[in-house]
Amino acid sequence: EASRRTTSRRDLARNRHFEELSPEVGVLDPDAVAEAMDADPDETLALLAELTGATDERLRALAQQMAGRLVVELGRIGHLDRRGVGRLRRVPLRDADGDIDLDASLDAVVALRSGVSTSGDRTDGLQVHAWQRPATAVCLLVDRSGSMAGDRLAAAAVAAASVMFRAPLDCSVVAFAEDAVVLKSQDQVRSPDDVVTDLLRLRGFGVTDLAQALRTAAAQLSRSTAGHRVTLLMSDCRVTAGGDPLPHVA
Repeated sequence: EASRRTTSRRDLARNRHFEELSPEVGVLDPDAVAEAMDADPDETLALLAELTGATDERLRALAQQMAGRLVVELGRIGHLDRRGVGRLRRVPLRDADGDIDLDASLDAVVALRSGVSTSGDRTDGLQVHAWQRPATAVCLLVDRSGSMAGDRLAAAAVAAASVMFRAPLDCSVVAFAEDAVVLKSQDQVRSPDDVVTDLLRLRGFGVTDLAQALRTAAAQLSRSTAGHRVTLLMSDCRVTAGGDPLPHVA
């Protein structure tokens, strides 16, 4: 419902760079966008985020496509710590389920078959290949109440892309106001492009129920087996609905 609210070309023109990027109806100049990104990436990305809600349908579609691509590219920047994500490791059979590692388990198998094993545990010495659990799980909470627009929307989209590139198999993205909308659940497979596109469609709307958002984050992270579970909260934390959020922070 909130995404149906659009911004007229007249209102968008209040930005001093708007006509440079969109000289006429239905047009978004990619060369002008590239030059503006070189000059002032923060302001340009904030303007593109505003254009994703333009009343002009053609301009809106072009802005969503371009902003999404730029945001995903920015999300890739930096060191990607992939330790513990989607890797096979060799562990004792008693500690995990998996396929037997015949090379590593050969001595134990020979001992068992020959009857010379001194261990009471018939699985002792058997090794398996098992998927290593993710080291860190992340839930990103994005406040989409009344003030969600422009630079805040752009920052939220970049944060979502960054989280998804750094914890792709164990992350969730939740937009909240009076209620919480899960754009990506903890164990769901979605591309960063799709999640960023959904985020860029959001418009500021409603009150802020931070307790509800934190309960949603706890529910998402409870589905993870990671040893370290983190909630990232993007909000001014001015609670205008719901109960006291502090117990849920704990």
